Amino acid sequence: MPYELYIRLVFFAGIFTFLAHLETRFPQRKLLRPKALRWRGNLSLVILNSLLLRVVFPTSAVAFALSLEGQPTLLAKLNLNSFSQVFLGVILLDLAIYIQHLLFHATPLLWRLHRTHHTDRDYDITTGTRFHPLEILLSMAIKFLVITAFGLPALSVLIFEILLNASSMFNHANLKLPKALDKGLRLLIVTPDMHRVHHSVYFEEHNSNFGFNLSIWDRLFGTYHAHPKDGQEAMDIGLDVFREEKEQQLGQLLTQPFRKSRS
Repeated sequence: MPYELYIRLVFFAGIFTFLAHLETRFPQRKLLRPKALRWRGNLSLVILNSLLLRVVFPTSAVAFALSLEGQPTLLAKLNLNSFSQVFLGVILLDLAIYIQHLLFHATPLLWRLHRTHHTDRDYDITTGTRFHPLEILLSMAIKFLVITAFGLPALSVLIFEILLNASSMFNHANLKLPKALDKGLRLLIVTPDMHRVHHSVYFEEHNSNFGFNLSIWDRLFGTYHAHPKDGQEAMDIGLDVFREEKEQQLGQLLTQPFRKSRS
């Protein structure tokens, strides 16, 4: 996969530009904070996380999967054709991310890292890129474990990485979809209105809708919450801590897991 980085970068830039345009044209909610302030902090995390991954991990998840191909792995023992292996690999990775997301909410130490994602008091495409560097590193380590355990094909890892990136931006977009379209899409994938519930200030709502790509996991494991009780436009987004405007700056975002709160 010599062109993996360029492939992913092209998809990221194209999807980001397209969705950023759409949410400007068809916004679901009025933003509370200046967009320039939030975008500067959120996108700075993207750059920092990308650089950190290159330094800490000697290889990408795709290259790592490629190095395991040909070995007698669990997936290889099923004697599936190439298409089925790639398809199953994408499904397994999506399930792993769902479980990982649930654990980051359920475990106090992991929650301190993940809450940086939830302290954004607005909700738009850049919220989908707002993750603490330590969470990103742990997430990559989990991907490596899943790839090793099942022997996932490199192509399935590449497809999943692109899908995860795209779906994270899509389901965090401040985008108003027609109700019929939203209802139809969420039978298969996570929509902005579905995932926005997960960012509610209410405990029972932000502990639901953990899926990033496929919506089936929330329905299957009983964590699906259809709509926020205060409605999409009126719902309060964020947490009861780190609500000041200064908390959108990069330095504050990086230190949030290490500061005390009553959350």
